[in-house]
Amino acid sequence: MTIGVPKVPFRIPGEEDSVWVDGYNFVLINRLHRERILFLGQQVDSEIANQLMGLMIYLTIEDDTKDVYLFINSPGGWVTPGIAMYDTMQFVQPDVHTICMGLAASMGSFVLVGGEITKRLAFPHAWVMIHQPASSFYEAQTGEFVLEAEELLKLRETLTRVYVQRTGNPLWVVSEDMERDVFMSATQAQAHGIVDLVAVENTGDFTMPTIKQLIRNTRQPIRNVTKSPALRGCPQRRGTCTRVYVRLVQIMN
Repeated sequence: MTIGVPKVPFRIPGEEDSVWVDGYNFVLINRLHRERILFLGQQVDSEIANQLMGLMIYLTIEDDTKDVYLFINSPGGWVTPGIAMYDTMQFVQPDVHTICMGLAASMGSFVLVGGEITKRLAFPHAWVMIHQPASSFYEAQTGEFVLEAEELLKLRETLTRVYVQRTGNPLWVVSEDMERDVFMSATQAQAHGIVDLVAVENTGDFTMPTIKQLIRNTRQPIRNVTKSPALRGCPQRRGTCTRVYVRLVQIMN
């Protein structure tokens, strides 16, 4: 937790009571979302998938001409939420840039490859791992193992077909790679067609505003933040958010 930064009340959708959150993180994440920058920094599950899908749909409604940037550092997760995220990325009108930082394994790599072709990037020391699905979306009894195996084969066929379409590799290559855990460096992932670029340095091939630029270039007055519905009910919300914003600018400068 950041020392010296006040907390602000934040009401989670569906909950009646507000919870106190770190004001620095609240303003920063809120600002990043307004700049159409999203993060997948955990295992893929229904909760994070629903959040990211909701944000992508919201940003599409807000402006369907601006691209969305999805940063990925995920060890994998559940197949069904990952496929749902992939389908949403193909459904929304804006191009979704996917950026691998750290590790994109299992369903993390599936989301990574689902970005707009020519707009998928990996950091130079990032790793990508692909393999076949190893778990189901329901708990099966002993007598249901055969049916579960059939469902897993269907899921494997779905994942394989997507990798073939998005990477341009032959079916036999993708099928062989998915037989086991295959780890790839950023350059190997580029050669495999999972990403299109490797970010060695900012050469202009992949342009995106830096965090400092996001803070310095903001033109929205602080009153827009203090009027956020999430802060209603707090008598000192204006002064608190102002101090948080000033503190954020000081840190970034």
